[in-house]
Amino acid sequence: MSMVFTLNLQDKNYPAILKEIHSPPKELYVKGKILPQEKAIAIVGTRNCSDYGKQVAYDFSSKLAKLGITIVSGLAQGIDTCAHQAALEAKGRTIAVLGTGINNIYPRFNTKLAEEISKNGAVISEYEPEANGTKYTFPQRNRIISGLSLGTIVIEAPERSGALITADFAMEQNREVFIIPGPIYSENSKGTNQLIKQGAKLITNIEDVLENLWR
Repeated sequence: MSMVFTLNLQDKNYPAILKEIHSPPKELYVKGKILPQEKAIAIVGTRNCSDYGKQVAYDFSSKLAKLGITIVSGLAQGIDTCAHQAALEAKGRTIAVLGTGINNIYPRFNTKLAEEISKNGAVISEYEPEANGTKYTFPQRNRIISGLSLGTIVIEAPERSGALITADFAMEQNREVFIIPGPIYSENSKGTNQLIKQGAKLITNIEDVLENLWR
């Protein structure tokens, strides 16, 4: 991995879109390359995803990345991992936002993936490089995932899911929230289907996303 560098709010390379949110990180630790202006979409979802969820994450992430859109996610097991991998395979940019320090990758098995992301995008954190994750840091990093993105796509999320926290932050930040619908009997669809009831946009293809963000 490349060396860690820091960006503060006054830095010209600090992401402009992230400055717009309530309580932006005063400092970001970065491995890789972060651009002050770039079109990004977050793709998030449950760690315990189904084959359907994996397929959708790969498909959407790959197609968006090929259009030059940066894919933002949280490096977690499941949907996040699929989204990052698909973006890399599509030769696109992806950003992983950590709930731990940048030298303390979690989950450990994604250490190699983090290295690849740093070569084709960035791995970032607001926490000191060696910091451990806590029940507080993981939910808090979700505001950065949504804050870096014009919109957030949620693919499979049970009723108690970190992905729903990301969706809540996106709504607070006045960003678009897009939902992949799921079977009504699936635990993994209870959270996402509830968001649709609350007014989030149901989508079935990337054109639905592009039309809403760049119409």
